[in-house]
Amino acid sequence: MSKAEIILAALGGADNVEEIEGCITRLRTEVVDSSRVDEAALKAAGAHGVMMSGTVVQVVVGPEAESLAEDIQDLM
Repeated sequence: MSKAEIILAALGGADNVEEIEGCITRLRTEVVDSSRVDEAALKAAGAHGVMMSGTVVQVVVGPEAESLAEDIQDLM
């Protein structure tokens, strides 16, 4: 599994992600159901941090955020 696939699964799968974009060092996502987000799996995939506020989830991944967001969008 690629890093993008692991992160997408940890975000609850493609049907749970409404929007995702790379922003400098973060993946900014809007999810349908934040209870489906697996924070431990995101950290195991290399996330430096996870911030959740309602249905907005920010995953700190470092400078690869833009390319990861594109890879995840391709999977959706």
